[in-house]
Amino acid sequence: MAIAALFGLAVMIISAPWWAWLLIPLGFVAQMLNEYNLHRFIFHLPPPSRQWAFDLLYQAHYGHHDFPTNHKLFFVPIWIALPILFINFGLVWGAAVLFGWPAPFHIATAIVLVGGVLMFLGYEWFHMTSHLNIPKTKVERHVTTLHNQHHFRDFSKWFHVSPGGEVIDRAMKTAIDRDALKNKQRGEFMRTLGLQPDDPRLVSARSRFSSKYNLSQDEVSRAAMT
Repeated sequence: MAIAALFGLAVMIISAPWWAWLLIPLGFVAQMLNEYNLHRFIFHLPPPSRQWAFDLLYQAHYGHHDFPTNHKLFFVPIWIALPILFINFGLVWGAAVLFGWPAPFHIATAIVLVGGVLMFLGYEWFHMTSHLNIPKTKVERHVTTLHNQHHFRDFSKWFHVSPGGEVIDRAMKTAIDRDALKNKQRGEFMRTLGLQPDDPRLVSARSRFSSKYNLSQDEVSRAAMT
């Protein structure tokens, strides 16, 4: 993804009209919306009954909730990130061509490859730091506080991660205000997104991907009892 951003910047520097640079902030906003919608409506889909579909969702996101401190489960899988990148680029490029806008390739480059990908990399950074016990900036601490509510208080709330994304959660009614937070109890089976910890689909996915994510047998066994 960093290579995609560098390629986009190179294209912009070499051949983009000056006004195309003004479109980069649109990429930031578009990616924040993309982040929210993907997290809420795709990564938190109801658990599939078929194991192969459940395994895909487990690798995409369920596994991250199951083992929130596992480093290999912090990041969006590349088999999700790259197709979305190509689709978004194609959609913006196609729309620019359809509406007859000048420099459609550079429009798509500015919005998707530069703005969108840089925002995505920022998301990955803040998501990673929110799960690490390391010294943090004020912004990183703020993100960590809100993201912890999603993981350990109510997984149906606070879908944003990038700084400023809480505006989207508030607009979409998926925020938890401070007063409600004081009285809200911890949700049941938070780490398994409401599933019983020993659900056969979870047990199968943990066993299948334990070597991929360096999960010990003890971790797998304890997860089924949590």
